[in-house]
Amino acid sequence: MADRFVYHCTLRWSDLDAYGHINNSRFLTLYEEARVALMFAGGRAWGVGSFVDGVVIRRHEVDYLRPVDYALGRATAEAAPTVRIELWVSEIRAASVTVDYEMYDGDVLVSRARSVLVPFDLSRQLPRRLSAEERAFLHTYAIPEGSA
Repeated sequence: MADRFVYHCTLRWSDLDAYGHINNSRFLTLYEEARVALMFAGGRAWGVGSFVDGVVIRRHEVDYLRPVDYALGRATAEAAPTVRIELWVSEIRAASVTVDYEMYDGDVLVSRARSVLVPFDLSRQLPRRLSAEERAFLHTYAIPEGSA
């Protein structure tokens, strides 16, 4: 079975809402940071740089399970508080990939999400199929739905 990709995302003061929690819209930004780390940095390290050339979001689903505080008690002078995001690939199709996520505040699961991504040719403004190299990279993080 493939491993999950784990990303520790730093929280920012600007992520807070009026109630002192991380704003629900910012969850998508945090998930985006983890996804970019996987596909752009991870892909490039694996020898696949083509995701940088174009990937668009077709769909997001987010379940908010618990609020996340900025938690100054977890911050230090050198580092702001973080959340841990674990992500994996639950489906690979000819021209799309589904990424699932879980976000943890310490050991507490605070959110689950799913994104459907479509490789995109920015110069032609058209979706494209996944290449064999992209598929091979994505399979390293593939965990079938219901197995994660």
